[in-house]
Amino acid sequence: MEPVLRIVVADDQASVREGLAIMLDLLPDISVVATAADGARALEAVAAHHPDAILLDLHMPVMDGVTATRRLTAEHPDVAVVVLTTYDDGPMVLDTLRAGARAYLTKDADRLHIARTLHSAATGYAVLDPKVRAALLAGAPADPAPATTPAGPLPDHLTAREAEVLALLAEGLSNPEICAALFLSNNTVKTHINRIFAKTGCRDRVAATHYARRHGIVRPAGPPPPGA
Repeated sequence: MEPVLRIVVADDQASVREGLAIMLDLLPDISVVATAADGARALEAVAAHHPDAILLDLHMPVMDGVTATRRLTAEHPDVAVVVLTTYDDGPMVLDTLRAGARAYLTKDADRLHIARTLHSAATGYAVLDPKVRAALLAGAPADPAPATTPAGPLPDHLTAREAEVLALLAEGLSNPEICAALFLSNNTVKTHINRIFAKTGCRDRVAATHYARRHGIVRPAGPPPPGA
């Protein structure tokens, strides 16, 4: 049995909002502590109830979901933002991931899928609906361009994937942006960054940036990665 997850449900349509709240609150591992009809009220509800996660629509009055996501991740970084919307186009997904959302689902997801995603996001995993992932892949190169390095083996036994993550980190991309660029989960990106720090002796992102530039670990010229 999963621990009980405290969530807020935010959607401007009363029937959808109330239906989601009732449907999810019936599950033994979910407790809906508040609902909100717009982004501003969602922020107020999170500040008042300190939930583990929020299930958030994108198109809401007063404050849209992307802006609300950006505010939520800045002001309440421990609260996992899970987007549930009808929109699955690539640019919208990338905007939301850049704003800090940990998961993106479409509204045809069933309640068990939504519940599993809420739990996964609350523990740090990034989750993308299969339709959403397909939309992202449709607008991306078949193989993301790898990091370029000087001839010879990578320094300090870095793997090729770690070099790619390091190159994006050195460009100033956030973890969600690296997730979107390389189609990796949040936990995987965190693991790669921790290994990079351990192998290179870097203590923070600034030191890692200097390390990448010193060793010539950069992205090749061409279209910038998402978020750049």
